Amino acid sequence: MKRSSHNKNSWADHYTRRAKKDNFVARSVYKLQEIQKKHRILGRGARILDLGCAPGSWLQFAAQAVGPEGRLVGIDLTPITINLPDTVTVITGDVFDLEGHLAELGQTRFDVVLSDMAPATTGNRHVDEARSIALCEAALDIVDKALVPGGSFVCKIFQGNDFKAFANAVKHRFDRQTAFRPKSTRKASREVFVIGLGKK
Repeated sequence: MKRSSHNKNSWADHYTRRAKKDNFVARSVYKLQEIQKKHRILGRGARILDLGCAPGSWLQFAAQAVGPEGRLVGIDLTPITINLPDTVTVITGDVFDLEGHLAELGQTRFDVVLSDMAPATTGNRHVDEARSIALCEAALDIVDKALVPGGSFVCKIFQGNDFKAFANAVKHRFDRQTAFRPKSTRKASREVFVIGLGKK
């Protein structure tokens, strides 16, 4: 039996209400929370790079996880409007220009790279998948340059024809690669997270 639209909305609203109660800016925080619970990628004092960080819920959660000794940098085309700890630096800009921004900050190496980037969807599945993989490949290029050996990578991707090739590209760079679909993901969504653990 298909889940009714009312039930689908109720499922989404549950996490939206929970985020508000927990003082997080968006329901997407619970995806990272599930990943952290399963893989423990965010250690105390770690340096975190968050690609596609708006509206900021992943930065909120990651800042709590790494503590006051940690350092976080987030980048997004959309400005962040929430208050964040002093350990967080937000760049309003394009990930394709990230290298220059990081050089200006004097922070070019990270223990964890997170990518929750998603393209503006068109409704055309093939176009949306192509745009998604382009962002994933950009994130992987950043991993090659900025992630330290032994580091971890989390990347959102829309499942499609290029999914296996991207997962294999991650597998070649890490000791372990896995795919994970959080319970908090909307039922109709085709997104999944490719995770790389232990960069070679």
